Amino acid sequence: MNAQDEVLEVEAVMARARAAQAQYEATGSQDLYDRAAQAAGWAIMEPARNRHLAKLAVETTGLGNVPDKITKNHRKTLGLLRDIADAKTHGVVRDDAATGITEIARPVGVVGAVVPSTNPAATPANNIINALKGGNAIVLSPSPKGVPACEVLLGYIYAEFDKLGLDHDLVQMVPAPGSKVKTQRMLELSDLVVVTGSQDNVRRAYTCGRPSIGVGAGNVTVIIDETADLAAAAAKVTASKTFDNATSCSSENALIVVDAVYDDFVAAMAAEGGALVKDEAGIISKLWPDGHLNRSVIAQDADKMLVALDMVGQVPEDTKFLAVETNGIGPDHPLSGEKLSRVVALYRARDFDHAGKVAAEILAHQGAGHSIGLHSTDDARALALGASIPTCRVIVNQAHCFATGGAFNNGMPFSLSMGCGTWGGNSIDDNLNWRHFIQTTKIVREIPPVEPSVEEIFGSYWADFGK
Repeated sequence: MNAQDEVLEVEAVMARARAAQAQYEATGSQDLYDRAAQAAGWAIMEPARNRHLAKLAVETTGLGNVPDKITKNHRKTLGLLRDIADAKTHGVVRDDAATGITEIARPVGVVGAVVPSTNPAATPANNIINALKGGNAIVLSPSPKGVPACEVLLGYIYAEFDKLGLDHDLVQMVPAPGSKVKTQRMLELSDLVVVTGSQDNVRRAYTCGRPSIGVGAGNVTVIIDETADLAAAAAKVTASKTFDNATSCSSENALIVVDAVYDDFVAAMAAEGGALVKDEAGIISKLWPDGHLNRSVIAQDADKMLVALDMVGQVPEDTKFLAVETNGIGPDHPLSGEKLSRVVALYRARDFDHAGKVAAEILAHQGAGHSIGLHSTDDARALALGASIPTCRVIVNQAHCFATGGAFNNGMPFSLSMGCGTWGGNSIDDNLNWRHFIQTTKIVREIPPVEPSVEEIFGSYWADFGK
C-alpha cells in the first residue's frame, strides 16, 4: 500500500469516528456516557479477558510479565472507574448565581491516542474510558508490537457495546499494519491528540497542528534519608522496581541514600532481593552493548536479566534486581538515565541537602517534571523538595510505580500517563484524567457591576511607595 492509500484508509476511519461521535453526543446523557465507560472497563476487567490480554501482551511485546499485567489491567481500570463514577460530564455542571455563569459540559470530539507497547491494553483502556465518559469517539494508534492486544481489546469492547446498542465506530484503531504516515494523518484529523510513549511521538503530536497532550520521560529518582524506616523503604522500592519487570515510567531508576544509613539500607535492600553491584563499567558494557539498551534485559524477568548481564553466580540466586553503585550523571554515564529493566543506579549522598542536589542533577539530565520519591519521616523535607526540584510529584514513603499513577491509598487520579509540566515539555502537570477529555460552554449573564476604585487597588501600594 502506498502512502496515499494509507492516508485515505485513515481518513475513512476518522470520518466514521466523527459521524459516530456526532450521534453519540446528539443522543447523549450522563447515564449513556457512564454506561459506555463501564462497558469499556468491563471489557478489560472481566477475568478471562484480562488474563488473555495480559498473556497476549507479553507474548507479542516481550515486555513485562503476565501476573503483573493482570494486576495492572485490573487495578488501573478499577481505580479509574472509581475516580469517574460521580463525575458530571454531560449537561450543566456548574451554575453560579454570584457570577451569573452556567457551565455546560461538552465533548472535545474525536480523540486520537498514541499508546505504547509497555502497556498495550491498560493504557488504551484508560484513554477509551476517559474519552467515552466525556462523550467522545477515540481512534488509537498502537505501537507495532501492541497491535494484537489492541485489536483483541477492541473486540471485547464491541461485545459490550452490542449490549448497549452503541456504535463500534466510537472506538477504533489505525488499521494494521501501522505506519508513521497513518499515525501522522490520524493526528492531523483529531480534535484532541493524546500521546503516551516515546518522546519522538510526543514531539510529533505537539507539531501536528492540533491541540495535544503529551507526557514526559520517566527517570524516577528516590531519596532515602537518615530518618527513614529502612526496612519499609527497601520493601517498597523492591515491589515497585520489579513490578511488571520495570515497564512503568514510574519505576525507580536511581536511589540516593544518605551516608549515615547507606550500609544499613544496602543490607535492608539485600534482604528484599536487591543485590549491590560495584562493577559499574561491567554492567554498562552489558546493558548498552552497542550504545542501545540490550533487548535481552529490557523488561525481562530477573533470571533472564541476570543471564544477559552475566551476573549469574556473582549475586545471590534469589536476586530480584540489581543496584549498581555509580557516581556519574549525564550522557556519558548511561546508568543515570532510564533503564527499563530491573537495574537501578545507587548513589551515596553526604546528607539530605547533598541528596537533593544529586537528584536535581539527575533530573536535569533526564526525567525533569515527572516525579521524585522520598523515604523519610520528616515531612518538611518533602515540602523542601517540592519547592526546589523540577518535578510535578513528590511521592512520600510509597512504592513509587504504584503511587504515581494513582493508588487506593493516595489522592492521585488513576492514570498511566503523567504530565510533566514545562519542565518535561508538556502542556499539563497532572495525571491525565477525565477532565482533559471535556470542555465547557459558558452561559454568561449580566450581574451587578463589581468595579473597584483606583484607590482600593493602589492604596496600600501608594502608602508604602508613593504615587
